[in-house]
Amino acid sequence: MTIRMFDLCGRDADRPFSPYCWRTRMALAHKGLAVESVPWRFIEKDRLAFANATTVPVIVDGDNIVADSWKIALYLDDRYRDAPSLLGDAASTSAMLFIRQWADRVLHFALLRIVVLDIYKSLDEANQPYFRESREKRLGTTLEKFVEGQDAHLARLNEVLAPARAVVAGQPYFGGESPSYADYIVFGAFQWARAVSPTKLLAQDDAMHAWRGRMLGLYDGLAGKAAGYPV
Repeated sequence: MTIRMFDLCGRDADRPFSPYCWRTRMALAHKGLAVESVPWRFIEKDRLAFANATTVPVIVDGDNIVADSWKIALYLDDRYRDAPSLLGDAASTSAMLFIRQWADRVLHFALLRIVVLDIYKSLDEANQPYFRESREKRLGTTLEKFVEGQDAHLARLNEVLAPARAVVAGQPYFGGESPSYADYIVFGAFQWARAVSPTKLLAQDDAMHAWRGRMLGLYDGLAGKAAGYPV
């Protein structure tokens, strides 16, 4: 049975960009599960009422409806125990909570300072006013002012990535010799940026650049074949 996943997109329905949806898309591929992507946009919150949700991802797996990327990962490991594990044992799952919080609170913010205006430009005219109003209220300034000083923001991103870089400089993935959900958490952020922004985030000789290349090639190039800017 094919799982349906509500997936955030902008003007182009074939260019999904949510970091959280990309976590889930990679997790589904990790499990070897077929998925049908259902395009969804910011102002279509009523379409998620059936899931008691206002944001994506939301998956529909037969009679089961699950919202939130973390809850989906837990569900997939519980529901599909014979497929490769995403989270590992209880200790690994608990440790992964740190990676989740670091990505959500630190990595995403560093990237937002670089790509938020590009996100706005990628949206259709119906969604642009909602995005601008909601994000400027949250950020306390205009989108244009928030992204001023790109060189400084890129330097800050480089600093933020230092602990992640140290890990993948010594092993192929955050999960070790093979990827785990930790990789999908971090990779979702980079796929978010790649989908909407032409800005080059990583130097060619950066260990994170090589790691991202490996991630783009996983599952027959699932992410690498998705619409996005060259990296």
